[in-house]
Amino acid sequence: MTYNPKIHNRQSIRLKGYDYSQSGLYFITICCQNNAHMFGRILDGKMILNDAGKMIEKWYYELENKYPDKRCHEMVVMPNHFHCILENMDIGSFESHGMDAHGWDAHTGTSLRGRPRGGSEIETKMIDPHETIEKIFDTSPYGPNNKKYQSPLGDAIGWFKTMTTNEYIRGVKTLEWKRFDKKLWHWNYFDRIIRNQFAYQNISRYIQDNPKNWKKDKFGN
Repeated sequence: MTYNPKIHNRQSIRLKGYDYSQSGLYFITICCQNNAHMFGRILDGKMILNDAGKMIEKWYYELENKYPDKRCHEMVVMPNHFHCILENMDIGSFESHGMDAHGWDAHTGTSLRGRPRGGSEIETKMIDPHETIEKIFDTSPYGPNNKKYQSPLGDAIGWFKTMTTNEYIRGVKTLEWKRFDKKLWHWNYFDRIIRNQFAYQNISRYIQDNPKNWKKDKFGN
């Protein structure tokens, strides 16, 4: 294929000038590379997760352990994409939940692999299939024990992509999971800032109803 600037020029879809580390709620959509169906199937309007899909679900909730100032709200794993509502909490909300806010400055702005920078690729560490997941993550600087505070939204999404890709690679090598084409996830993701309660309720309902609306889903089929 010859170079086509309309196809090959990867433009960032982040909102220019917006501080994605500030408190707020965000509607996130991440698609599989080449729209591949990797995480299960829709049956009678319900999402039937395969083992890979259950793994994606698990790592979503691990975001709260990696980033204690973020909260995981509604989510759904679809055959070829993932929707969620992710919250950045401010210091006041963080402390009101009975959590220790000490050490915020030590981790502020730390960059992780996978954060979009106007077209950067997701870097994926190839892992030894014979290593245990616990050993891999205990020795990795991107493991769940290395907590991050006040990180931009892109850092959290990048970490999620890296962790799910690494475990998926292990599944391919040891559990015969379906192979992916070079990358598990598309290089970028979609985000929408949720500005009020009405929008939050509508988006939550959209996520909940996504499986039964699969045939009309613009990310589907």
